Amino acid sequence: MFRLIIALGLLSALPAQAADPLHTDGDKYKVRFENDRVRVLEYSDKPGDRTHQHRHPPFVLYAVVPFKRKLVLPDGKELIRELKAGDVMWSVEQTHIGVNVGETPTQVIMIEMK
Repeated sequence: MFRLIIALGLLSALPAQAADPLHTDGDKYKVRFENDRVRVLEYSDKPGDRTHQHRHPPFVLYAVVPFKRKLVLPDGKELIRELKAGDVMWSVEQTHIGVNVGETPTQVIMIEMK
């Protein structure tokens, strides 16, 4: 019984499952293609815009234009992501809040793995 109580306590300490970005920030994300293997999203925002906390499965990101963003992770850690137009990057599954901290809009194509 004691182990069960500890396990339940640990589970309650975990962050709640973050929502899909289409639900949290549907004004910024658009589905461009989806099948049983991938989902292709287009994301765009303006300087100063921020997202609500959301989750992405592993994904490939293509920068349409240069941008600078701050990502705030659930543990409070902050990352700066700065890409040039045409840059491509891979990311593991990630939950974050995104903030456009640059002077230009962000416009990217994301290919999420299922």
